[in-house]
Amino acid sequence: MKNFRIFVSLLLFWVLFSGQAAISAFQSAAKAGEQTGEPDQAARSLELRQHEHLVAIKQSGDSSLAPFTTDGCSGGLSAGWQYLSGAIDHVSEVHGATPPWESCCVEHDRVYHSAGPIEMSALQSYVARKEADSALRQCVLKTGAQRSPDLSAVYGVSEEHVRALYHGVAELMYRAVRLGGVPCSGLSWRWGYGWKQCE
Repeated sequence: MKNFRIFVSLLLFWVLFSGQAAISAFQSAAKAGEQTGEPDQAARSLELRQHEHLVAIKQSGDSSLAPFTTDGCSGGLSAGWQYLSGAIDHVSEVHGATPPWESCCVEHDRVYHSAGPIEMSALQSYVARKEADSALRQCVLKTGAQRSPDLSAVYGVSEEHVRALYHGVAELMYRAVRLGGVPCSGLSWRWGYGWKQCE
């Protein structure tokens, strides 16, 4: 149980350290939306403008999609995990040198890289990004469900406890990509990051 608490503390510190600014901004935006009674409308309107810009670039004919690249889980998540696993033997022995859900991040990056077909409208692009972000969250939850029997045995806690931790990680990651993945933002992990003309 002690090792589990240490692991949970380190994991939460890593997730919070990597995404605290994004989460704070997301929570502020959500509160503002709740006060107006339109939690998603303002954000959607602002984001659709960015999708319109990306779609125009993709369809212009003088832009091109760069080769696919990935950093694993963006925002320093994979790099932070690698540091922890290198510094703490228990993390690397039980969980590996990369986040157990890193394949979810790479698949998410594949979708984000191209931002869908060239002929996609701004609204279709917006919907596709939401779907990609939801798929990332579901993939992390699935990883937790698959790992919960083993982690339950290692740490002496219930499988529900392990799944609850993964649920928290999945939610934090979902909120971070919803906030930080807007197209044409200049961020390296933005929707359509393969279109360099939309930085």
